[in-house]
Amino acid sequence: MIYLKLAEKLISQIRSGEIAPGTQLPTHRAFAESHGIALATASRTYKMLKQRGFIIGETGRGMFVRDPEIPMTLGIEHLEGEPHVDLVFNMPCAPEDGDILRSGLRWLAKKGDLNGALKYQPHGGVLSERKVFASYLSERLGVIDPDHLFITSGAQHGLSIVTLGLLARGDTVATDKLTYPGFLAAVGLRDLMLQNVPSRDGCMDPEALARICAQKRIQAVYLIPTVHNPLGSVMGEAARHAIVKVARRHGLLIIEDGAYDFLETDPPPSFLELAPERTVYVGGISKILATGLRVGYIVAPPDLGSLITMTIRATTWNTPAILTSLVTHWIADGLIQDFETTRRNAGMKGQAMCGEVLHGYKMSAHPNASFTWLWLPDRKRAEPIVAQLADLGIAVSSAEPYTIGHGAPNALRLAFGGIGDEVFQFGLEKIRAVVENAANCGGASG
Repeated sequence: MIYLKLAEKLISQIRSGEIAPGTQLPTHRAFAESHGIALATASRTYKMLKQRGFIIGETGRGMFVRDPEIPMTLGIEHLEGEPHVDLVFNMPCAPEDGDILRSGLRWLAKKGDLNGALKYQPHGGVLSERKVFASYLSERLGVIDPDHLFITSGAQHGLSIVTLGLLARGDTVATDKLTYPGFLAAVGLRDLMLQNVPSRDGCMDPEALARICAQKRIQAVYLIPTVHNPLGSVMGEAARHAIVKVARRHGLLIIEDGAYDFLETDPPPSFLELAPERTVYVGGISKILATGLRVGYIVAPPDLGSLITMTIRATTWNTPAILTSLVTHWIADGLIQDFETTRRNAGMKGQAMCGEVLHGYKMSAHPNASFTWLWLPDRKRAEPIVAQLADLGIAVSSAEPYTIGHGAPNALRLAFGGIGDEVFQFGLEKIRAVVENAANCGGASG
């Protein structure tokens, strides 16, 4: 068919770099006229390119070439061997985000002293921007001194700073049995030991932590107390006070990961507020604004400031000023609150779809989160189900990457930030079909 040949030709030119990312393509009519084809054929060609993630349409502006190395995670592909739906990476976005970025870049271009953004910055960020972050975070974390806040190149960079700069090789960190894989990656850089602590209602059990600390030397405890990743749980205030008591008794550094805490509209007091003298709070804006905007922050006790500054210097020197200027502009302008509301609403909608399609199965999730934890039926192993879904073009994660030590539960983590409704519905229906088939025929039994 003509449209298939034209699509493959354009894909080859995009992959080779002959047509560069960002190039605006001709209108459908102009493309049809230049190739001597019908308008309908031109439309089918563009539709296939869009489905396969090589071009993207922008309202009122036309069609543009995407960088094929950047995962799309949007759109159902109809070609064998290509992923249909990516439910592994959580990349929140909305159709209007590009226009907001474009507006922000125009503001940045008109900003005074733009040359200053091209120079080295203070390692922890300029004071004026740290004040903006401190004011923004104080609304949910308690009063923050900007002198104790450090701007990082994303929350993952912040976790790496903690493991590289604040902990010593061979130290032991207590964690939940199920926890964020990015922290495990940061731990591997420093050869730290991990001690998993039993949970209660999806949160670390303070009594279990106390027993472990009484038996062995623990230097720190890593927690995701508000909207836990991957379970979505929120630790109650009483449990937080109990963990602070254990930390003070045994001299633990508390590492509080707040990547998703904006999703909870009525959170208990943060560890940073309850125990500021021993808590290092790590967060970022990628789950609020966009994963491509790598800006985060660390709030730490005064005595750890020099170590954090040295580690930032050794890893990135400073977070790029163009990014921090843009992000702090959006915070000061109040736009970030609109983003937070949009992400919470999108999470609620996605959770409702999960409940509708996967009803009857046990799930753990926060009502506003764009990810859910699907517990598989008894004795059904996750790996064969993940493989079967992959054959269908549905990418999901098992519990293995989130598990400390051995004994990963049989569960799937489904991340749907940035996934369109139609695509997500398609993926959920395929997941249910595969899980039901495994449950009925026993093909995935252990």
